[in-house]
Amino acid sequence: MKKFFRNPLNLFVITFGLLIIIGSLLLSIPGINYRSNFTYIDALFTATSAVCVTGLTTFPVSSFNFWGQIIILLLIELGGIGIMTLTTFIVLFLRGELDLKGRISVAKISGTLSIAETDNIIVFIIGYMITIEVIGSILLFFGFYMENINLSDSFYYSIFYSISAFCNAGFSIFDESLVNQSAYIKVVIAILIILGGIGFYVVFDVMRFFRLKNRLKSHTKIVIITTFFLIISGMLILYVVEGGKLTIVDAFFQSITARTAGFNSVDIAGLHNVSIFVIFILMVVGASPGSTGGGIKTTTFFVIVLSALNTLKGSDRLVVFKREIPYQNILRAHAIFFLYILFISVGTTILLLYDDFGFINTFFEVASAVGTVGLSLGITSKLDGIGKSLLIFLMFAGRVGPSILFMLLLNKDKKTHLKYPEEKIILG
Repeated sequence: MKKFFRNPLNLFVITFGLLIIIGSLLLSIPGINYRSNFTYIDALFTATSAVCVTGLTTFPVSSFNFWGQIIILLLIELGGIGIMTLTTFIVLFLRGELDLKGRISVAKISGTLSIAETDNIIVFIIGYMITIEVIGSILLFFGFYMENINLSDSFYYSIFYSISAFCNAGFSIFDESLVNQSAYIKVVIAILIILGGIGFYVVFDVMRFFRLKNRLKSHTKIVIITTFFLIISGMLILYVVEGGKLTIVDAFFQSITARTAGFNSVDIAGLHNVSIFVIFILMVVGASPGSTGGGIKTTTFFVIVLSALNTLKGSDRLVVFKREIPYQNILRAHAIFFLYILFISVGTTILLLYDDFGFINTFFEVASAVGTVGLSLGITSKLDGIGKSLLIFLMFAGRVGPSILFMLLLNKDKKTHLKYPEEKIILG
């Protein structure tokens, strides 16, 4: 038992779960929600969605009083930064150091690539989050105030949406999300989503590149190129498919928010099926490693696509920017993708058995939960207890990452020195 709790990966999952339980108990306090039919399962659902920075809700945020909304906002912030990163940051300041095991664990959880850089990364994460959220709040304040919203509400909205956007949470005080908001507000929120979803390590590496003239790592280049490709291609497809029903700003916004944030500037249920399918693909891909977002991650998507193309060309090596991607990375990318598809497939099947809202609606909802996106075709509030419980599990699984769950359940890192003869099998 002691060995189990000493494992930082186990501790990461447990502390995340405890944060959800504490949040659900706080949201269950009488009077926190105005609706009389608000139950504990709804409080647990909301807390899970907030900590897992998803954005799916069974009751709108507007149905919570001020303190209820503050609780949700705190859960979003803690979930966005990652409770393990926060704990490590505190330990770093109290003890002034981290042991090697701690560095390795934080490097794996936060998505950093170098154990030696863990201390700098942790300090940078805190500073980066606070800086961007403050700047975002200032920019959004002017946007809301220009919409003839009073001073105090503009101040509150700007803080709420800045944190919700940067953490890729998608929680909105407005019942219609951002459908009726100005292009200025949408663009600012879109930029916050990108800055929160691109990964702390990429920003750290880019700043180091400009400050110290160091070479950008292949990871950074892959993330930037893939992110740019997904945003532009998604925007163009949505704009063309909808035949002018979407403005270029809305197409741009939905292409960004679909990958993990979950805000919507248009009625998703009213979109063409092709657009919904494109959004589904973007939800599966998600954000980048070391970010506040979910999904299989941009780097995983890049490695899977490139390895497939290389295989078709007859090459057995994956070389990017004059650097060879390790074979273990390729295997891990395919394993992560497989686990996501498995979660989505099993989740969809179970939900269809208990709450049959149609295949497309159910499939979309499950993918949104697993990818911690938060977009919905309108069935979340209609789910029964079993359906809500299933989505709670899927949001949690999607946030802690199928790769971490896989490592915990199968006791990873067991290596064998025994090698067997190779034998080819017939594929295809």
